[in-house]
Amino acid sequence: MENIDKELLKEIADLEDSPKGAYNIRKNGQGIERRVTDNINIVTKTDVSGIDIYVKENTKFEFVHIPVIITESGLSDLVYNDFHIGENANVVIVAGCGIHNDHEKDSRHDGIHRFFLEKNSKVKYIEKHYGEGKGTGKRILNPVTEVYLKEGATLEMESVHL
Repeated sequence: MENIDKELLKEIADLEDSPKGAYNIRKNGQGIERRVTDNINIVTKTDVSGIDIYVKENTKFEFVHIPVIITESGLSDLVYNDFHIGENANVVIVAGCGIHNDHEKDSRHDGIHRFFLEKNSKVKYIEKHYGEGKGTGKRILNPVTEVYLKEGATLEMESVHL
């Protein structure tokens, strides 16, 4: 990874090294790194751009990081990420997008995240969106979140746009 990639990951996901737990890192419209755990699986969608994240029931205190970074001017990136959280699971999900644009063309990320929480599951969802660069091109961040909760499930969301 280049220095700007590392700086963006630190800004949006507090990452300086490979994260603990499961993760999927996306750069300029492509997945570049992924790790799964015994309790968390990440699968690339086949019908649209994005991933499915599956958290097994009774999974406790694990992390999932899914940051996106864009350093290419003129790129429009659209992803559909679905989170399937098993019954009685308790996890932290860290997401977000960082765009560095030093040129005149607009760069854009649209992230559509859907959460499906089973009975008595709990998720803390942290997302940061950040734009920087010296160019005149815009840095467009357009997150959309849909949440579907079954009985006793909770989702705590922290969203920061810098």
